[in-house]
Amino acid sequence: MINLTFDDQHVRSFVSNDEISLFQRELDLHRKNIYQRKGKGSDFLGWVDLPGSIDDDLLAQMEADATKIREQSDVAVVIGIGGSYLGTRAVCEALSDSPFPNHTNAKRKHTELVYAGHHLDEDYLHALLSWLDSKSYSIIVISKSGTTTEPAIAFRLLRSHLETKYGKEAAAKRIFAVTDASRGALKQLADNEGYTTYVIPDDVGGRYSVLTPVGLLPIAVAGHSIRELVKGAKMMAAHLKKEDSIEKNPAASYAVLRNILYNKGKTTEILAGYNPSLTYFTEWWKQLFGESEGKEGKGIFPAGVSFTTDLHSMGQYIQDGLKNFFETVITLEDTRHRVLIPNDKDDLDGLNYLAGKRVSHVNRMAAKGTMMAHLDGDVPNLQISIPAINENNLGELIYFFEMACAISGYILGVNPFDQPGVEAYKKNMFDLLGKPGK
Repeated sequence: MINLTFDDQHVRSFVSNDEISLFQRELDLHRKNIYQRKGKGSDFLGWVDLPGSIDDDLLAQMEADATKIREQSDVAVVIGIGGSYLGTRAVCEALSDSPFPNHTNAKRKHTELVYAGHHLDEDYLHALLSWLDSKSYSIIVISKSGTTTEPAIAFRLLRSHLETKYGKEAAAKRIFAVTDASRGALKQLADNEGYTTYVIPDDVGGRYSVLTPVGLLPIAVAGHSIRELVKGAKMMAAHLKKEDSIEKNPAASYAVLRNILYNKGKTTEILAGYNPSLTYFTEWWKQLFGESEGKEGKGIFPAGVSFTTDLHSMGQYIQDGLKNFFETVITLEDTRHRVLIPNDKDDLDGLNYLAGKRVSHVNRMAAKGTMMAHLDGDVPNLQISIPAINENNLGELIYFFEMACAISGYILGVNPFDQPGVEAYKKNMFDLLGKPGK
């Protein structure tokens, strides 16, 4: 049994049962192509069976290295861009003990993850290097080639800083490279310098790689259970493979419904959440769907909002603006902590009618009220719910979206696993920088 639930009742006034059932034959074909690795981009379908095929020895090795990093470092710098860091950040920020610096669970040794190589801001890099002067730290550098500009610059700077701080030999023991199995600049450097290395599978693209060492090693360093994360993904994978009908397969239902809405002119999807800890999960989702579907002049544009905060900004547009979008809402059945609203004898703010209630209850009612208002405003709503934020449920959610994205891309008629448009800016940047040979 999976914990995730998918609710489409608030889209049924926009989509008929007949429209959904028309997709069953097409869904059967796409599922066959996915599981038999025959569809577009079939060389990058390694993620499909990944949760059930992760070697126990590999998990143990990552756990051991994570322990080593925690013992020798207060900070781990994760260097990567796109799928090489977003999945990690999504999971770790969702599972974080606290959003406030230096406020952590005292029961475990906490190594703080910070990120580099995901942009080219000079002030950020200067501040990071200055901050690391007084920190004990290690580096996890993630790159298939080792030559992607943003992470390559960050790694060159941080490697130099680390070697100056600890000496070259000691620094090498603090660098962990997740890269190609046999080729590329980073692999060559790692072999030359003796860095501990992990392999990015050839058949798993970056945005589908969170359940490989790309995500699992840093997630383990942050002190989270990668076994539970993988277990949740494995449960979801088994469920989705077993259920072949649209109505019983939540990933297929989600994929079909979003394409029906797209064909009706709903060309933007807004992923909405009511828990700020899921903000970077939204960022990971945006990359997954944006990079997978946005090609050949088509695709649903993925946007994200954080409610109730954005109800006081974007909420106006969603309610009364152009109706070319639909919402997918992620909700939690419960939170990790209880906070009760106190009684106030003067009740000047008029909140005593909520005294004794949990803040999460108010948040849930805000979610329900918002959905009702947006439906009245002609905005279709899909709802995804998990019982709570933990590794197991996040594993389910990750695999759910990965499979839904693959099916949705195939329905759209594109290759969900390539990203030809990403190279356009690089060519121009290299020309402007005067890169040799360009």
